[in-house]
Amino acid sequence: MLRRIAWLIGFNNKVEQAKKLSDAKPQPAKVQPAVMLDTIQEIAIYIHRFHNLDLFQQGWYRLKITMRWENDQQTSIGAPSRVMQYEAPNVGSDDVYGVWRIDDTDNSFATRPFRIKYAKQDVLLSILVAFHLPLTENEGPLSSAVILKFELLYSPVLEKGSEFQPSSDGCPAAVHEFRIPPKALLGLHSYCPVYFDSFHAVLVDVSVHVCLLKVGSRKGAKKVPSVPYSAPNAVAGETIDGSSQALDKVACTDLKHATLVKALFDARDTLLVELQRIGNGIDQVIDLTEFTSTMNETKLSDSILQANPVTAHAEVSGQGKPQNGLEGVGGRLDVRLLQNLSKDDKIKLFNLWGEQVSYLWNTFLNFHRENKTQIVQFLRDAWSKDRRAEWSIWMVYSKVEMPHHYINGGFDEPSHHIVHKRGPSLLKLTDEPAELATMRAELHRRSIAQMRINNRSIQDMQIFADPSGVPIVIMERVINAPRRTVSDISFLKNFDVMHLATTSTVLEAGKSQSSTSAAQSGQDLKIVVFVHGFQGHHLDLRLVRNQWLLIDSKIHFLMSEANEEKTSGDFRDMGLRLAHEVIAYVKKKMDKASRSGDLRNIKLSFVGHSIGNIIIRAALAESTMEPYLRFLHTYVSLSGPHLGYLYSSNSLFKSGLWLLKKLKGTQCIHQLTFTDDPDIRNTFFYKLCKQKTLENFKNIVLLSSPQDGYVPYHSARIESCRAASTDYSKKGKAFLEMLNYCIDQIRAPTCENRVFIRCDVNFDTSTYGKNLNTLIGRAAHIEFLESDIFARFIMWSFPELFK
Repeated sequence: MLRRIAWLIGFNNKVEQAKKLSDAKPQPAKVQPAVMLDTIQEIAIYIHRFHNLDLFQQGWYRLKITMRWENDQQTSIGAPSRVMQYEAPNVGSDDVYGVWRIDDTDNSFATRPFRIKYAKQDVLLSILVAFHLPLTENEGPLSSAVILKFELLYSPVLEKGSEFQPSSDGCPAAVHEFRIPPKALLGLHSYCPVYFDSFHAVLVDVSVHVCLLKVGSRKGAKKVPSVPYSAPNAVAGETIDGSSQALDKVACTDLKHATLVKALFDARDTLLVELQRIGNGIDQVIDLTEFTSTMNETKLSDSILQANPVTAHAEVSGQGKPQNGLEGVGGRLDVRLLQNLSKDDKIKLFNLWGEQVSYLWNTFLNFHRENKTQIVQFLRDAWSKDRRAEWSIWMVYSKVEMPHHYINGGFDEPSHHIVHKRGPSLLKLTDEPAELATMRAELHRRSIAQMRINNRSIQDMQIFADPSGVPIVIMERVINAPRRTVSDISFLKNFDVMHLATTSTVLEAGKSQSSTSAAQSGQDLKIVVFVHGFQGHHLDLRLVRNQWLLIDSKIHFLMSEANEEKTSGDFRDMGLRLAHEVIAYVKKKMDKASRSGDLRNIKLSFVGHSIGNIIIRAALAESTMEPYLRFLHTYVSLSGPHLGYLYSSNSLFKSGLWLLKKLKGTQCIHQLTFTDDPDIRNTFFYKLCKQKTLENFKNIVLLSSPQDGYVPYHSARIESCRAASTDYSKKGKAFLEMLNYCIDQIRAPTCENRVFIRCDVNFDTSTYGKNLNTLIGRAAHIEFLESDIFARFIMWSFPELFK
């Protein structure tokens, strides 16, 4: 009996324990709605001016703008959210028609149509359109870049009675795309020039302004379950009812929320820094009194971040206080610090920093409206300064010293001594200089193909879309060494030594006089003459001209037509025709400038392609050009055969030249190949090199390409070659004399330090294919006329040479 009672007592105890365990086991958790922190990307596009450089067709044009996320071309399309027309066009103007338009079908914005009648025409648009790009719900920002697309729409002019009206909406004529990288989406204020293509050469002055904005926090429909009960005997790490997935979801949501909160913090600091930078840049004060007095609740943010015991020891590196005297967390804010905050604290910081960003963003937009022109100019100047650094990916810089001694091939010594002396060094030259230059550029191109470009700057997709297909430019800055002494110059031994002293005195006097005149008021007359090559057209160099105009819109340019369809004759005749054309043009511009005001200075520059460079030098050798030589400023030679066609390695091209001489008797080909006279020292080229056609230029830029089979590589660069250095005949001696005459002109003292640059341009030949042009080297020769990317690199890297 007692045993039975004891058993019943023990059973009841077990039942009670089981009941307690059952009561202690949590019931299915109550799910709670997740908090959604909504943000949106706002990108404002300010279109200041449409400048027609070289549109081939008159008519009605308009700009169409769209934008999208890079990784999603279908659903993530930005939509115009607001449009601000800063200045209305002239009422009743015949050059502006209709109104701007937003198209809901593709979420695009289009400016009002404007009429283009002539080149160098300005159309002031002065309109700002802001796009909203949605961020995927509950996902952190900055995971993708934004593609900004500009389209040029064209409509022909239709006559309607006595008036002209635009036709329908227009058809796309050209496209220019830009990429705004993820790093720039927290905040960016940048100039963004839109330049469509060689057939639609226009410049649209655009600035891009980017900001991340808070939309709000709300209760979402999605549920995040709490952690369910784990069985007592469960293996460590195992849970039932999918609790591990729930924990992952909670952690993932916390990370996304923390990333969004930090993004707003960074956007606020970026806006503050940019506001100060732009305000200081245009010398205008931005009023942030209300922000510093009422909205800068730094105590609240500090108390939230420091109250959490976990985050109190987290890393917050204060790299200085925010700008405009604002106190706060400042510097770099670790995401882990925010991730460990409570849900309510995250929402508080999200709302606090989001309101601050919205206030600063609206402050900037109001400030921009009042100072739009100054801000565009300030951003353009900053953009110009950054070009050399950004485009240095495709450019290789080096410096070499100008030889201060007479360049010779050793022909003054006995031949057997020469062979013995030069033999070991020749064994080291396994390749020709052109081949070495090509190899060097290709190695650089391969490294670019493996490069990951990751910066904050807006990327021009005309260049960045295919980085490995962009021309490689190797720039060699030649530093001018001291002038050779007369004893070093064998062919100038009869030169009057006193002439050097006299020249120096005159130059010093000229320098002093020019400094005095520069201080006087007046205007500069800047003229650039463009000269085409063999059987060329006067518009051949229009792409280089357009780039020059983008750098300096005040230049006057002459696209030479004097020798169009007349390039088969004597270079002397072609030079004389060009000289008369240039003199007439300069006199015309001088008279006009003198009537409008004081003429302070004249800068006369020349650009030549192929034999156009020989025509330029022949013109400068004419006596009628002598009064204008003191105005010479910059000389740009695009693949010019300055030393003729001696030692050309292209056998196919030499065969073509031989046919031209035999079948057509082309005089300029005889002169190029030194067959115009039995004595090489009586040939045209030898005499031209002796004449001082280069020494008056302040800047000399020689462009060559080792892929160019039409012009010998050494001739375009004005340097010696391997074949000439081992040729001890009369021809070899004469060639080296010609080379030294040219080098002496470049080395000659002037009133300023001369800039002498050799540029090797290596084009991407993978797009050429296998054809006759590629085989004979014509493709690269013509590429100087059909591509302007290399010109952008060179001219924007050294803008001081072209202003």
